[in-house]
Amino acid sequence: MISFSKKIITLLATFVFFGLANVQAQKIEEGFDYRILPVAQPVETKGKVEVIEFFWYGCPHCYDFEPDLSAWVKRQPKDVAFRRVPVAFRDDFMPHSQLFYALEAMGKGDALNEKVMYAMHKENKRLLTETEIADWVASQGIDRNAFLATYRSFAVVSKARAARQLTEAYRIDGVPTIVMQGKYVTSPSIAGSKAKAIAVMDYLEDKIRKDKYKQ
Repeated sequence: MISFSKKIITLLATFVFFGLANVQAQKIEEGFDYRILPVAQPVETKGKVEVIEFFWYGCPHCYDFEPDLSAWVKRQPKDVAFRRVPVAFRDDFMPHSQLFYALEAMGKGDALNEKVMYAMHKENKRLLTETEIADWVASQGIDRNAFLATYRSFAVVSKARAARQLTEAYRIDGVPTIVMQGKYVTSPSIAGSKAKAIAVMDYLEDKIRKDKYKQ
């Protein structure tokens, strides 16, 4: 029989073993869990941790990652500047980028972005034409003509085009992709899972802060 004291020692050893195993499992390494862009891009806000999510409304992986990412954003302190950049890998996806910036310009982005994704992924709405988009937006209680005027505006079209250029500058080849401080790149596919990607973002956030927000 094993004595009581030996049982305690065995139990403690087991806890230590699994604790170390968990730490090792969460080890974050450059080249595996995140990569560094060969050419860093300028950040918009100095003295803060800049976080960009490159996404596409029609991407199922973006939709799947959205709850985890939103929860992460909500718990960030004031020195974290988060923004989303819509990606259009093809010309026929540009209406989605315009939709994003039109909703943002009308102050409806935070309220409707997740609903756009839900409509596309759960209600099978493609929202690829101006008419489809305007009909859906109107169904959300927004004035159709006011939306179309914003959607077609020079400012919104310019932002959608700039987003495409930014996508190319950051060498984005898949979504969702997270870029921090203009150079650190991670994603659920790079890190291996949604949970690991969030852990990597926490790690990089701390690293950027320790480096005094330098690029």
